[in-house]
Amino acid sequence: MNGIDIIPFLDLATPHIELEQQLTEIFKRALHTASFIGGPIVEQFEQAFAEFCGTKYCVGVGSGTDALRFALMAAGVKSGDIVITVPHTFIATAEAISQAGAEPRFVDIDERTYNMDPAKVREYLENFCTVDDRLGVVIDNKSGKPVTAIVPVHLYGQMADMDPLLEIAEQYKLIVIEDACQAHSAQYFSKKENRWRIAGSMGRAAAFSFYPGKNLGACGEAGAVTTNDEALAQKSRMLRDHGQTQKYHHAVQGYNGRLDAIQAGILQTKLTHLPQWTEMRRSVASRYRELFCAIGGNKVTVPCEPEWTRCVYHLFVVRVKNRNEVIKHLASTGIGTGIHYPIPLHLQHAYTALGYREGDFPIAEKVAAEVLSLPMYPHLRGDQQSRVVSELTNFVSAERQSLMQAKIA
Repeated sequence: MNGIDIIPFLDLATPHIELEQQLTEIFKRALHTASFIGGPIVEQFEQAFAEFCGTKYCVGVGSGTDALRFALMAAGVKSGDIVITVPHTFIATAEAISQAGAEPRFVDIDERTYNMDPAKVREYLENFCTVDDRLGVVIDNKSGKPVTAIVPVHLYGQMADMDPLLEIAEQYKLIVIEDACQAHSAQYFSKKENRWRIAGSMGRAAAFSFYPGKNLGACGEAGAVTTNDEALAQKSRMLRDHGQTQKYHHAVQGYNGRLDAIQAGILQTKLTHLPQWTEMRRSVASRYRELFCAIGGNKVTVPCEPEWTRCVYHLFVVRVKNRNEVIKHLASTGIGTGIHYPIPLHLQHAYTALGYREGDFPIAEKVAAEVLSLPMYPHLRGDQQSRVVSELTNFVSAERQSLMQAKIA
């Protein structure tokens, strides 16, 4: 656009340009050693990321979807099981459940955090399930299938409220697998343990995505499973490599879900910069809040960060009315935006067979119609943020004023 300073929604170029020499050396190392799949480079990253997440084990895989699917299967989720999750997330969360042979059962979200609402999980288990004391399992009344796991999603870089979820899981003997694909280094203060815990360390296992746009992103597809469970880690390693315990010895039917060595090397290099990038993101988020607060009013709903979380702001998501008009206006001024996610999973055609209808999860549906992701990346400048906030709030105010005048007339 002529004469307009473009503010992209996402800037992937800058950090890669800054690290160009280091990243190029990784590629050269792989060329000279012919280490392309698995091997020492992958093992070194796995060790480094496990230590970063405060877990004993990390298993590098081909994508975040692989990570969640393998974690569920390795934890014992079987074909015909029910797994509880949320409808306000990327479809990969539900896909991984389906691909593990299970069926997703949705519960509504907390309107403040957009994450799984523990009260809704308990409501589902108490009102729509029966505990079979003889078998020691929870049965979904509608389908007659066993409920075996919960997948809380740490959405937009903020951890779900894990203490009550883990308490519910313990009561009903359910497996908890964290979907931490957007939450690298996010933290949660556990009142039960009286300490901060990091994403990926609280459930039986967790799944991470290293898709390029993530806070810790590869230069292609990549993912990882983190866990303290040695057997689960070993099963995940088998699943990612055609079920092999050693070459040509296949203990189970597996998948081709291995991590490329080049991507692992890139991730290990970037991992050393992640704490700094995280603090930069948090500073950007704080500046957004200050700018919106200075303007005042309730025209734009900014993210809620409870005192028990340290969000890493994979996305900075606000809520507005007349979202499409807002997006068009911001685009006309050179400001990029995104929507995460416009259609809840229970209303997606891919999950029609589950029998959900509009109105089943009113909070998720309300939020999905209003969420708007603003530019968010470590190198976003203060003057750029000022323009984003000014353009957004001025347009929303003008629209509201116009609407009020129309009502008066």
